[in-house]
Amino acid sequence: MSFLSLREVRKVYHQGRPDELAAVRGVSLELEEGQVIVLRGPSGSGKTSLLTLVGCMARPTSGRIFLDGREVTSLPERFLTEVRRRTFGFVFQQFHLLPGIPVLENVMLPAYPLGLPRPTLERRARELLELLRVDHRARARADWLSGGEAQRVAIARALINDPRVIVADEPTAHLDSKLALELLELVADLRRRGKTVLMASHDAVVHDAAVVDRRISLRDGRVETGAP
Repeated sequence: MSFLSLREVRKVYHQGRPDELAAVRGVSLELEEGQVIVLRGPSGSGKTSLLTLVGCMARPTSGRIFLDGREVTSLPERFLTEVRRRTFGFVFQQFHLLPGIPVLENVMLPAYPLGLPRPTLERRARELLELLRVDHRARARADWLSGGEAQRVAIARALINDPRVIVADEPTAHLDSKLALELLELVADLRRRGKTVLMASHDAVVHDAAVVDRRISLRDGRVETGAP
């Protein structure tokens, strides 16, 4: 049974204006838990917009989204924020680590609203940094990191609230081939730990990876005919 369902979801930007843009056009999907799923397609196909809808970072213009059978489309913002915080961890294309503050603080930031004691939170953050082999950089400023280190720290930050789903937008965009393969090894480890990983990517290294369970092709905001 799918844990996340999209039914005729549309996302229109600047609706009613001359620059109106329909980024997602009537997408219906059933997503299974515990899988690695890749959204693929050319630039402008709607991959990132669909990711933001699935991750509850934006609301659809029309259509409905269900999480565990519960409609989340029309939830008040405070409840949607809680769903987003506890269900999803996000890895952005530009990483969005805060420069000038230590790696450890960057990793802990998404968990501060949960109100956990700082020693508990710091222990969890250090465990994640160790898991991702960047614990030696815990006290370094985020802007001192290499691209590969920044990617791993971004993943640690995404995992700090122990989310069910990791949402990653073009996670290999700033990585060379070696680091991209290392990232996919991390993805395989996350799947073994029971996480669902949803990635948007136009990188063939990602599309063709053995760890990927499902590939969904998008074009012009729609799932292509015959796509899985």
